[in-house]
Amino acid sequence: MSQVKSGDVVRIHYTGKLADGTQFDSSAGREPLEFKVGSGQIIPGLDRQIQGMKQGESGTLNIPAAEAYGARDENQVQVVPRSALPPELDVQVGSNLQATTQDGNQISLTVVGVGDDEITVDANHPLAGHDLVFDIEVVEIVGA
Repeated sequence: MSQVKSGDVVRIHYTGKLADGTQFDSSAGREPLEFKVGSGQIIPGLDRQIQGMKQGESGTLNIPAAEAYGARDENQVQVVPRSALPPELDVQVGSNLQATTQDGNQISLTVVGVGDDEITVDANHPLAGHDLVFDIEVVEIVGA
């Protein structure tokens, strides 16, 4: 039976958890996740560790933060004047916002603090700084 290798398109079912067991995502009840191995479509640690698995094989993969979404960067937490936001925008802690950087890239921000005159936003990925655990099943190796 063939093994997953870089360049293969694979379909997997997965459950993603934090190291403490808190589930953050799952493909349960959905179509399997399909991606091309080694193409950068998924986090590097999962992309690397799935290689060598066989179709039908299940396993638990431990992905350190450095091979997932990286370390938290406190420089990504910024205070923004409320006047910089549209006045009709109702922001609450936990709200997700989109911003455009000076070079034209779109970034996602999570509101982590709300004051009368300013809000605090965090541009870190919500899973940054966390080691991740994936229970996966290789449903299909579609091929290269």
